[in-house]
Amino acid sequence: MNARSAADIRVMRAYAIWTVIWGVVGMAVGVVIAGQLFDPALNFANTPLGPYLTYGHLRPLHTNALIYGFGAGSFFCMQFYMVRRLCRVNLLSAGLARFQLWLWNLTVVLAALSLLLGMNTSKEYHELEWPIDLLIVVIWVCFTINVVGTIYRRREREMYASLWYMIGALVGVAILFLGNGAAVPVTLFKSYSAYAGVNDANVQWWWGHNAVAFFFTFTPTAMVYYLLPKVTRAPIYSHRLSMFGFWGLMFFYLWTGAHHLILTPVPEWLQTVAIAFSMILIAPSWATVFNTYMTMTGRWEQMRDHYLVKFLVVGVTFYGLQTVQGPLQAPRLFSQLIHYTDYVPGHVHMGTMGFYAMIIFAALYYTVPRLWKTELFSEPLANLHFWLALVGQLIYNITMWIAGIQQGAMLKEIGADGSLAYTFVETVTRIVPYWKMRAGGGLLFFIGALLFAYNIFMTIARSQREIAAEEAYA
Repeated sequence: MNARSAADIRVMRAYAIWTVIWGVVGMAVGVVIAGQLFDPALNFANTPLGPYLTYGHLRPLHTNALIYGFGAGSFFCMQFYMVRRLCRVNLLSAGLARFQLWLWNLTVVLAALSLLLGMNTSKEYHELEWPIDLLIVVIWVCFTINVVGTIYRRREREMYASLWYMIGALVGVAILFLGNGAAVPVTLFKSYSAYAGVNDANVQWWWGHNAVAFFFTFTPTAMVYYLLPKVTRAPIYSHRLSMFGFWGLMFFYLWTGAHHLILTPVPEWLQTVAIAFSMILIAPSWATVFNTYMTMTGRWEQMRDHYLVKFLVVGVTFYGLQTVQGPLQAPRLFSQLIHYTDYVPGHVHMGTMGFYAMIIFAALYYTVPRLWKTELFSEPLANLHFWLALVGQLIYNITMWIAGIQQGAMLKEIGADGSLAYTFVETVTRIVPYWKMRAGGGLLFFIGALLFAYNIFMTIARSQREIAAEEAYA
C-alpha cells in the first residue's frame, strides 16, 4: 500500500468511528425525548441542567445530531470509500478530507451546545444559527472539491449509478441549504430569515422536504447501488432503470415541498402542483425498489443466510412503502385528517429508521471490516441487531399512525351544538398510551444501535490484536 492510499484509509477510518459515536448520541437523545412526552420527570426540571434539557432544546439536538452527525458522517465515509473504488484512484486530497473531519466534528459539538443553550432559528431541520451555517458551508465545499476532483481524475471512464446519486446529493443539498439559510444576522448568536410570511414557509419546506430527498434519499440510494451487487455478487438488474430513478428524483422532488403546507395561506395552485408532483414521485422512487428486487431474482435465499442482504433489502422495502405512503398523504382529503398529528412523525421515522438507518448500518457493517482488514466481530450479533431494529421501528411507526388518525378524527369531531367535541388537551390525553409504546419501540431500536456500536468497535479491536500478533511473530 502506498502512502497516499494509507492516508485515505486512515481518514475514512476516522469518519467511520465518529459516525458510530454521533449515531449513538443522537439516538440516545431520541429515546429521552420520547419519554419526556409522557413522563415529566425526564425533563430533569429539578436539576441544575433542567433549563437546558427540556423537550424544546433536546428535540432539535436529536434531529441535528442524526442529520449532521450520523447522517453526514456516513455520507462522508461511504462517499470517500465508494468514489475511490468506482473511479480507481486515490482521493484528490487526504489532507483536505482530514481538515474536513476535524471541522465537521467541531461543528457538530458547537451545534449541540448552541441548541442546548436555546439558540434556534425555529426552522425545521435548519435550526442552527448563522455562524454554524457558515461552518457547514465550508465543510460542504471541502467535501465537494474532494469528491468532484476525484471523479474528474478517474481512471474508470464509465460513471456507475452511485456516482450520479452522489453528485446529485452534493449539488442539491448545496442549493437548498444556501437558499433556505439566507438570513440577516443581528448578533453573533441571532439572525432572522431573509424571507417573510408565506414566502418564508414555502422556502422552508422547499428545503425541509428536499433535504429528505437529496440527503436522506440520494445518499442511501447511492450506497444501495454500490453495496447490493457487492454483497449478492450479482450485477445490478438495470443501469437504465437506475438512471430513470435518478433523473426522475432530480426533477420531480424539487416541486413537492408545499405539500407540507396544504390548507394554509400558500397559494392553492402551488399546493396543487406539490400534490401532483408528490403522486408522480412514486415512479422514480420505485425504480430503486424494482431494481433491488429484480437484482435479487434467484437469490432470495440470501435473505435467510446473509445479514447484510437483510439490512439492504428490508431498508429498500421501507423506502418503497414510505414513497407510497408519502404521496398518498399529500391529497387534501387525507391531509386534512392527519396533518399536524402524530401520523406525520410515524411517516418520517419509517424513512429515517426503516430506510436510512438500515442502509447506514449495512454500509458500515460492510466497510469497517474492509478498512481494518479483518472479519466482522460477530455476525449473530449483527443478525440480532437487524431484528431489534426491524421490530423497534415497526412498533414506533404503527403506534404513531394509529395515534395520528385517532388524534385527527377527534380534532375534527363536531358536537350537536356545532362546537368541537374535544379539546386539544383531551386528544393529547388519549394518545399518551401510544407515546409509551413508541418509546418502547425506540428503545428497542436504540438497544440494537448499541449492539451495532459494540460490534463495530470489537471488530476494530480484533484488527488491532491481529496486527500486534503479526508484529510479534515477525
